[in-house]
Amino acid sequence: MNSLRTRVSDLGRYGRHRSAARAILRLLPEPESWLDVGTGDARFPRTARRLFPYTSIDGVDPSPRIAYARHLEHIEEAYAGHVTDPHITTILRGRYDVVTLLDRRSPAPDPRTELPAALTLLRPGGLLLVEAEPREAHGLRGQLEGRGCTIVATSRHTLDRFPYTCRIIARRGPSAA
Repeated sequence: MNSLRTRVSDLGRYGRHRSAARAILRLLPEPESWLDVGTGDARFPRTARRLFPYTSIDGVDPSPRIAYARHLEHIEEAYAGHVTDPHITTILRGRYDVVTLLDRRSPAPDPRTELPAALTLLRPGGLLLVEAEPREAHGLRGQLEGRGCTIVATSRHTLDRFPYTCRIIARRGPSAA
C-alpha cells in the first residue's frame, strides 16, 4: 500500500512540476539559465529539462543530495548551501533568467531574507516562480511589487500535502532586489 501511495505522490509531483515549467514556457520560451532553489535530488530540473533542453539549469540546496544530482547530470551546476548565503548571492548575482522557489522544500534559516536573495540572482526582466500557501500569497505579492517586480501570472492548484497552494510568477524590474 505504501508503494502505491508513493507512486501516486510521485505522479502528482511530476504533474505539478510539469505545470510549473509550462507556466514559464508560456512567458519565456528559451531562458538561457535557470536556478532551482532547494533542488534536493533535482526532480524539478529533470522535469523542466524536457521542455527546456537547451537551458542551463542549476540548483542550490543545503543537503548532500545536490552533489548526487550533479553527479547524475540532472543539473549543470550545484551550489551547496542556502540561497541566502552571502557567498552564493555574491557569485550568482544577476546570473539567471529564471529562479524557482517551489513549495519551500528546504527553507532558509531566515525565510524573510530568502525572497530578496532570490531576486538578486535574477537578471533584469527575469522571472521568479514562487509557490506559497494561500495565507502567505497576498503578502508575498505585496513584497514582490514593493521590490519593483511585476506580477505576470498567478494560479491556485492542489498539492500533495496542502489543500491548496498559490503559484506566483513575477518579472524582475530593472531596479528590483
